[in-house]
Amino acid sequence: METRTTRTEVLGILGLARRAGSAVTGTGAVRDAVRSGSARFVLLAEDAAAGQVGKVENLLQHRAVPWVTWGSQEELGRAVGAAPLSAIAIMDDGFARRLGKELRGDEGPMNGSVSDEDG
Repeated sequence: METRTTRTEVLGILGLARRAGSAVTGTGAVRDAVRSGSARFVLLAEDAAAGQVGKVENLLQHRAVPWVTWGSQEELGRAVGAAPLSAIAIMDDGFARRLGKELRGDEGPMNGSVSDEDG
């Protein structure tokens, strides 16, 4: 089960990554980052429009980029100081590993949804 601390940590890591210049936001920029091979980790908002997320998910299924569906558009946007966001790509290996550790409890690859039940 996801704890409040985990949620706070993930949002904090996203903010740090943005301030460090290691995050790109929005589905278009995320798709470009995945295509170019610079994305190390992708978060997709749970409440994002299916059409928006579908384009990114289809691309991710053909690439070796770990990704999760987690958080709301409002939360993701607020974490990086932006309007609500459907997608964020992390470009730095260190931030990507930290997010993996917080979201799955390890640093291994992950693909798909992380919810309160998945923990």
